[in-house]
Amino acid sequence: MASKLTPFSKLLITLLIVAAVVLGGRWVLNNTSAGKDLLNQSGNGNSTENAPDSGNSGGAPADAIKIGVVTWGGYAGGQYFNEGFKANKNSRFYKDYGFQVDFKVLDDFNASRDAFKRGDVDLLWATIDAFPTEAGAMADIEPQVVFQADWSRGGDAIVVRRGISNVADLKGKKIAVAELAPSHSFLLWLLDAGGMTVKDVQVVAQASAIDAAEAFKAQQVDAAVVWSPDDEACLSAVAGSRILESTKSASNIIADVFIAKKAWTESHAKQLQQLYEGWMKGAAEINSNDSNKRKAAKILSENFEGISEDWAYKAINNVRLATHGDNLNFYGMNPDYKGVTGDRLYGRMSQVYADLGFIKGRVPAWREIANSTAVRSTNLSGPANAAEAQKTFTEVTKQEGSEKEAIATKRVSINFRSGEFQLDENAKYIIDKEFVEIAKAFANARIRIEGNTDNVGSRENNVALSQKRAEAVRDYLVSEHGMPRNRFIVIGNGPDNPVAPNTNEAGKAKNRRTDFELVRE
Repeated sequence: MASKLTPFSKLLITLLIVAAVVLGGRWVLNNTSAGKDLLNQSGNGNSTENAPDSGNSGGAPADAIKIGVVTWGGYAGGQYFNEGFKANKNSRFYKDYGFQVDFKVLDDFNASRDAFKRGDVDLLWATIDAFPTEAGAMADIEPQVVFQADWSRGGDAIVVRRGISNVADLKGKKIAVAELAPSHSFLLWLLDAGGMTVKDVQVVAQASAIDAAEAFKAQQVDAAVVWSPDDEACLSAVAGSRILESTKSASNIIADVFIAKKAWTESHAKQLQQLYEGWMKGAAEINSNDSNKRKAAKILSENFEGISEDWAYKAINNVRLATHGDNLNFYGMNPDYKGVTGDRLYGRMSQVYADLGFIKGRVPAWREIANSTAVRSTNLSGPANAAEAQKTFTEVTKQEGSEKEAIATKRVSINFRSGEFQLDENAKYIIDKEFVEIAKAFANARIRIEGNTDNVGSRENNVALSQKRAEAVRDYLVSEHGMPRNRFIVIGNGPDNPVAPNTNEAGKAKNRRTDFELVRE
């Protein structure tokens, strides 16, 4: 015969059931994405008063925004505003907005992508030039590009052995490069600027830019695309080597951005806007004050393994920390901006990598992955938050300009009517198609425009005509595309620099050309 439960037993069982429900509910809220979303929607997601303070040690609060980064100086704006990498209550994100931020260093590319897909990080670094190669594979989680963090400005470089002084000299040479990485994009752009493709060189694929540097130092290759400060190490290791080109001149090719899942951006819209706003404030403060930059370098050195403050300071100097104004330009929200936008860069590299066979299947369109909500919702004014101005070029004489060493030469056939120098609509189309994007990408490089003719007619007339034709090209780039006039060196060679025999029509046509050259200062 069953015995009845005593009142005390009933109370004990009730307490155990309640405890189990409470503990289970807390676990669901703190350890599942659905629970975290519920916390944020209820308004508790911003509260960290009862969360563990992980300023120096321990794990981050469950509701902290977790951001995956690599050992790079371009994310300093956010890390500086956060007063470190770990989630902490001294962070200005916490003091100003009420949430904590935790930066996770994930230098292994594949591991970082796995962490993003699992939800271990809410935001993850990417570069918009290489993102087309992975955007399609991420389509099921709907990645969104939520803001730009920086432009590489010397952080990437191409080192070459003795005897290589320009892009043409790379023909047939072995080049170590991390494929489908920013390094790869940089190499593709430089080859295009020299009128070449990867078919003209021997690409030696590497797992990373660090491995590329090691291959060069071991003299296994003729050239390598590397990260700073490995470029300096390469020059020290290989006698007679030099930097052929870097992103100091190729200033608008490698753009670091942060991506987030679409579902996360929708459930954390307010926090994302505040994260962006604080990050941009930090970037502006670093850009405009050296002591702030020194403070940021100290934060980086304390959180990147084996990195000195001096290295970290150089790393920050090798990027342009993007401001709110830069983001407005990047997302195409400034109608007066004529430089490189995220849309143009993403679109071009989508086609380039597809043509090379690195992309299979559909690449999401820019409008599917670009999320400018945080940028549009932010209002930051003043000089420190403004977009970067164009580089100012000093005027050089024709003699000085003609003596400058060419880094890359691209020959373009622009058809003029006999004896004329005006550009027709077809000529403008050819310039836009063949050279404008290169000129914008290498925005800090000076450009020499050389007009050339065949040998029909007097030399004197041909020299004068070729000069006027080169000037017409320069004037078009200045008026239509807003490029600085002093950036250009204009030379008319007439018939003096043929690239083919003038004995037949095919040769003469090749000689009636315009050469675009990126030149060394």
